[in-house]
Amino acid sequence: MAYAYPRPTGYWGGRLPVAVKWLLAVNITVFLLQFFSVNLARRDPFEILALAPWQVLERGYVWQLVTYLFLHGGVMHLAFNMLTLWMFGMDLEREWGTRPFLRFYFLCGVGAGLCVIAANLLWGDPYTRTLGSSGAIYGLLLAYGLLYPDRTVLFFFLFPIQAKYFVLIIGAIAFLGSIQAAGSGISHVAHLGGMLFGYFYLRSRLRARRPRLYARRSLIRRLAEQWRQWKIRRARRKFEIYMRRHHRDPWSR
Repeated sequence: MAYAYPRPTGYWGGRLPVAVKWLLAVNITVFLLQFFSVNLARRDPFEILALAPWQVLERGYVWQLVTYLFLHGGVMHLAFNMLTLWMFGMDLEREWGTRPFLRFYFLCGVGAGLCVIAANLLWGDPYTRTLGSSGAIYGLLLAYGLLYPDRTVLFFFLFPIQAKYFVLIIGAIAFLGSIQAAGSGISHVAHLGGMLFGYFYLRSRLRARRPRLYARRSLIRRLAEQWRQWKIRRARRKFEIYMRRHHRDPWSR
């Protein structure tokens, strides 16, 4: 799995945005509760929240498409996802606002879950449980690369690379991993699914905005033309008044 963080061209200062702050808090809290439950009570009450394709389809546990995003398989799994959410999610939430950011986050996460279900039914094991917010996180990485393509990030925390190329690389890794390890629970399919859902969502939003943008531009052009014509008429009236005061026909030679 590839990770990176923005160079100082991004802005990390100030308070955490609301959505990023609460996502970090909820993910960390759930992980701690799960950790102590497993190690002290010797049982995992959160297991029912993980994404199990057969339970979604046969028992109707559709809420697993959301709850699996808040479970993680270990400290490193949680740390990398939360670090990426913090580093890349802040700029996106500040750019979009809290509600659009959350809408995009959960769209990518749920979309990734649907891809996992489809892949496990087609060529995997529908009884395999998948957990982690990586599908939503990969959607955020894609959005970051599209919005800030020329910003520099560190690939594997070592190699500086532009965000647009970073997104292409992690997309290729996710694609190859989904072919080689489909149904393994590693969530390569979820990574790719989160990116695909994020990409098509952003493209649809951009396509929907274009007619409004064109309408605004045409309105501005019409207003500018009307303003120009008004100034011409006003200047002409002033010229005619001036010529009359001097007892001359302004339009005669």
